[in-house]
Amino acid sequence: MATVYLARDLKHGRLVAIKVLRAELAHVLGPERFLREIEIAARLQHPLILAVFDSGAATPPSEDSARCLWYAMPFIAGESLRDRLNREKQLSVEEAVRIACEVAQALGCAHAQGVIHRDIKPENILLSDGHALVADFGIAKALVTAGDQRLTETGWSMGTPPYMSPEQAQGLENIDHRSDIYAVGCMIFEMISGRPPFVGNSVGKVIMQHIQSPPPKLKELRDDAPEALDEIIRQALAKDRAARFQTADAMTEALRLVAAAETLERALPSGTRNKVTLPTPAAASVAPAPAAVTTPAPNRDRRLLIAVGALAFVAIAALVFVLLTRK
Repeated sequence: MATVYLARDLKHGRLVAIKVLRAELAHVLGPERFLREIEIAARLQHPLILAVFDSGAATPPSEDSARCLWYAMPFIAGESLRDRLNREKQLSVEEAVRIACEVAQALGCAHAQGVIHRDIKPENILLSDGHALVADFGIAKALVTAGDQRLTETGWSMGTPPYMSPEQAQGLENIDHRSDIYAVGCMIFEMISGRPPFVGNSVGKVIMQHIQSPPPKLKELRDDAPEALDEIIRQALAKDRAARFQTADAMTEALRLVAAAETLERALPSGTRNKVTLPTPAAASVAPAPAAVTTPAPNRDRRLLIAVGALAFVAIAALVFVLLTRK
């Protein structure tokens, strides 16, 4: 989609990463559409979203060439989640949940401002200083507005097959924020199991699984995968958007409960580990789909989430008390 260059911002004395779109994509987009969508992405302000410093459309070397479309971002001295998975294949449950939680937080901020990523995948998650940063907001939206037929002519498709939601795989037009939630579910599955939920020897077979097949049970691929995390993944990967987490914030709260349980298990005596259970998040998160991406989570969802969190806290506290008094 683009070539990345490491450059120095002479005015501010800092390193930046400059992405220059491929010429064929630049021709499809045009400078007006590209700069409009990049401007929207540049308004996103969140510590877990990679900022956009600048953008532009450079003058082509000849009249027959498309204008060179580029945007500049901070240079991140780290690696992508894809680099990490290529090296280690599987991450610890604790780290996978932490990364997923931070990605969901970043998406919650973007969705609240009407911005959908549309191409969440490990390549677009940068790891630096112990945090996950979400990159490349805005580009996918610009490409969508260019039209599917013109994109097909460039050889570029909307989304990445292993992380495509069923509605993206079917080429539906009304893609909303719940496609991002689906992609996060795919990434969690891969971070824990070492592979995406749906694999095949062709893109078509992978896409058909997204549309028709349930995801494998996480326990079938990794014994220490928490049941509660498996439930989160299965809800995020629901074929029906209305059955998924309806907001990224709801997914974040469910992931935090799993993180709390993992922390408690590490603190317990070895003989009592793997016995901590949490209420499944499904009842607390499924709600009618919002009319628009900017609609805040219903109060009923928030009350239910608080209730589930309170029950989990009481259950954990009671378990710790019992274990301590038995010593």
